[in-house]
Amino acid sequence: MKVAILGGGPSGAFAAERLAAAGVKTILLDEKLAWEKPCGGGLTWKAYSQYPFLTSDSTPHKIVRETVLSAPKSVPVNLKLDHPLLIYSRFDLNNLLLKRAETAGVQIEKTRVLSADRTSTGWKLRTRNGDIEADRCIVATGARNPLRQLGTELTSSDAMSALGYYVPGNREAIDIQFLPGLEGYIWVFPRCGHLSVGICGKGETAQALRQRLERYMDEQAISRKDATFYSHLLPALDTPAWKKNRVAGDGWLATGDAAGLVDPITGEGLYYAMRSADLAAQTLLADPAELTGAAYRRQLRKDFVGDLEFGSRLANRVFTGKFLFGSVPTRMVQFTRLSPRFRDVMQDLFEGSQPYLGLKRRLFMNLNWSLLEIVCNLGFGRLVPDRETAR
Repeated sequence: MKVAILGGGPSGAFAAERLAAAGVKTILLDEKLAWEKPCGGGLTWKAYSQYPFLTSDSTPHKIVRETVLSAPKSVPVNLKLDHPLLIYSRFDLNNLLLKRAETAGVQIEKTRVLSADRTSTGWKLRTRNGDIEADRCIVATGARNPLRQLGTELTSSDAMSALGYYVPGNREAIDIQFLPGLEGYIWVFPRCGHLSVGICGKGETAQALRQRLERYMDEQAISRKDATFYSHLLPALDTPAWKKNRVAGDGWLATGDAAGLVDPITGEGLYYAMRSADLAAQTLLADPAELTGAAYRRQLRKDFVGDLEFGSRLANRVFTGKFLFGSVPTRMVQFTRLSPRFRDVMQDLFEGSQPYLGLKRRLFMNLNWSLLEIVCNLGFGRLVPDRETAR
């Protein structure tokens, strides 16, 4: 069996490594190979606990143990992380995974795939360097997939914009800023040698998001001098889209962004890129003759897709909903500051150990205790201030 990997990002590179390491003839095709993106580049405990090489490799990365959460009309809170985030430059992480793939025996070609045609025996791929034949394809081309007949079918309601600046500087903590009326947030991620300062959001134009971001940077005295601007598209599937999401077909499997596999609340995609790549490789190795992708779909849903689908139901409420006469992000920041039980929930959400499917039950189980802790720490009158006090 010969497998062609279309796309050399983290998902494509990891799938290629897994297959080649198992003895499968594997070719990876990508016109850019390692490249930079505006996304933060954070890897949670959920990722590096399953794939420990992410912590042991010598590739430069930042270990971050603290996050500062801010929301309108709320005092910022410092959240200490029991399990730190690893933050890579996206170029460095991508390069690391490509090198591992090459070491495993993957044939890597820097070229653009112009078309992919199904034949009676497999696939005929037309590239700028000539034609290539393969028995199976893994589609890992990212959200801007040029092969429209393969992978997820994104609509405007199933995507969010991510844009930002690479700013010279150094910090030890992540900053997360929630904004009024935005289904999204601003981030400041410290990397090795620079900061990734960006915004992701749904339902607003990229121009409007950039204005929000630049206003925040001016308020925080984060200079854009010598900063590099980038923008990108992220899948953010609405609930109905998960039911019909096209992740596999006759002789092909899609992974990562090309399959729409991104957390609809946090925008995290790296873990799901790597995990779906791993599951795709496992599926092909378990049954090379299976062509429909049904086993892969089952694996994805069992592993994490059911949780992401449920998260899509929560996304709008998390960012724009109301609770106790205030916005959910504001109350979330306040509860984190005042309730140890709620702080534990936020810790687990950040490290990826708290699934969305069990979140509601856990919150309700702890609600009375959390409210009691808050009342004892601050007093209910200060938790829900009047309009004048909140200003």
